[in-house]
Amino acid sequence: MAFGDLLEQVGGTGRFQIVHVTLLSIPVLMMASHNLLQNFVAAVPPHFCSAHANLSRSRLSPEETLLLTVPLDIKGNPERCQRYAAPRWYLSNGTSGPGDNGTGAGGGSGADLQGCTDGWSYNMTEMTSTIISEWDLVCDQRSLKQMAQTIYMGGVLVGALFFGSMSDRYGRRILLIISNLLMAVAGTCAAFSPSFPLYCLFRFGCGMALSGTGLNTFSLIVEWIPTRIRTGVGTITGYCYTVGQLLLALIAYYIRDWRWLTLAVSLPYYVFFLIAWWFHESSRWLALSNKPERAIENLKSVAKFNGRHEEGEKLTVDMLQESMKKEMSSVQGSYTVLDLFRTPTMRKMTVCLSAVWLSTSFAYYGLSMDLQKFGVDIYLIQVIFGAVDIPAKVIVTVSMSLMGRRPSQMGALILAGVTILINLLVPYDKQMARTCLAVMGKGCLAASFNCCYLYSGELYPTIIRVHVDSRANRRSEGQLLLKCGTDKQSTLIQCFHQNGMGWASMMARVGAMVAPMVLLTADYIPWLPGLIYGGAPILSGVAAMFLPETLGSPLPDTIQDVEDRGSGRNSKKPPKETMIQQDTEANLLKRVA
Repeated sequence: MAFGDLLEQVGGTGRFQIVHVTLLSIPVLMMASHNLLQNFVAAVPPHFCSAHANLSRSRLSPEETLLLTVPLDIKGNPERCQRYAAPRWYLSNGTSGPGDNGTGAGGGSGADLQGCTDGWSYNMTEMTSTIISEWDLVCDQRSLKQMAQTIYMGGVLVGALFFGSMSDRYGRRILLIISNLLMAVAGTCAAFSPSFPLYCLFRFGCGMALSGTGLNTFSLIVEWIPTRIRTGVGTITGYCYTVGQLLLALIAYYIRDWRWLTLAVSLPYYVFFLIAWWFHESSRWLALSNKPERAIENLKSVAKFNGRHEEGEKLTVDMLQESMKKEMSSVQGSYTVLDLFRTPTMRKMTVCLSAVWLSTSFAYYGLSMDLQKFGVDIYLIQVIFGAVDIPAKVIVTVSMSLMGRRPSQMGALILAGVTILINLLVPYDKQMARTCLAVMGKGCLAASFNCCYLYSGELYPTIIRVHVDSRANRRSEGQLLLKCGTDKQSTLIQCFHQNGMGWASMMARVGAMVAPMVLLTADYIPWLPGLIYGGAPILSGVAAMFLPETLGSPLPDTIQDVEDRGSGRNSKKPPKETMIQQDTEANLLKRVA
């Protein structure tokens, strides 16, 4: 009897599993809110230099004040970061004066201009406040906006390393409780931050909490449900994140103040913190952590909840230990992240996959975190950007089954890059065309993310999928199997998501961290960010050409199998392996970008 049989005995798909998965999936709706919160709390409102002190007390209208104090740029719009050294009173009569350079009604020579020494005035018709207007993150300080998002993504990376390690040592339930509390407290503190540095600090905490919540939520879900229903459950959980993108647009539409918006997406985590106390710790983790009595107690509690009290009473510590012996014998050996680079084929594969993961995440967040540049209502485009993920996942799933993994991965990346580059050639006033191209590019990148998860899981051997993680630490067999399912076959995709592609996942997070900072290059060359965001997926799409096709091929169990495949010595795929891969394909939809 394996541990999966014990789950079936206590009711593998009973009331407990339904309530358990539902309560764990609800917080996933709010994860997108924190990931994409910067689009709304850091929206840049129209702004220009505040008027001179002697003008601020005059009875001039705002339009007249603007005309007398702020010059126009070459497009006829008020300059955002300069004003006249002294008010141009003659402009109120529509006449020209000395020093006008003909660049507009309010033109002036460089000697007649100065910076915004008295601060800025903001047009807050769309929002009542943002962190930009709160702390004047404009002009010379505009790079701080992108720094805030980079710091948040850094928190996501650090949180993945920290909470991933701690959950193996102390359990999933307690780390989920701590993560929910950290998100609630850090989010609340961010909402009431008196200064920008403190805001960044608390957002870093939110990023850490997001990783802890995601990792431990997924662990508790997969470790309390049978393998046979993980596909459906994973699909539902994955689409919760997609729905969360739409929910964020709705919340932001009705809450236009950045502090209240930050608070609104953080307060629910106090409720999630209280609910998390009800969750049962993973019995598999308890058994492998030498706590069999507690594991049996949890299994009996689940059996009672599912109306199988009698079946639960039959469980004993001996039965549990026997089931875990079978799991612990499924995988032998210990491997580190160095094994990803030790042999020629593994080294080439890892480099190519690293480029694919990094560029996908880099371009994805580069598009998703700069909605204002399209000149369309940001609430509407947020909804469209979120909704496009749904058809994108369906299309790439069909494509991978019919055309193969490599063409699908290459096609998604190259098409995404091409659409981004074409957008550089579309005039800014063609908003509909620009938005359509951006949505197509974002959909292709979402499809690329889905392809990454499945493709990488099939490329790496079982021992690497099982053993290598982002911390490059050695794991005991029990800890590894705890993350990888009930038997060796179940590790093919579940283990990959949890542990096997830590390196690639780290590359993705690095890409997400770098993406906001690339926007700063627009200050020197306006089209450079688009060129970088578009060029990176195309280059990684070319790199994907050097990856082997895995459709219909045996899934490798060892590094030697990978080397044999690289040299063309493939074995015929056995029927059982075919069934396993079919189940692997179905798992694609369970993840989101």
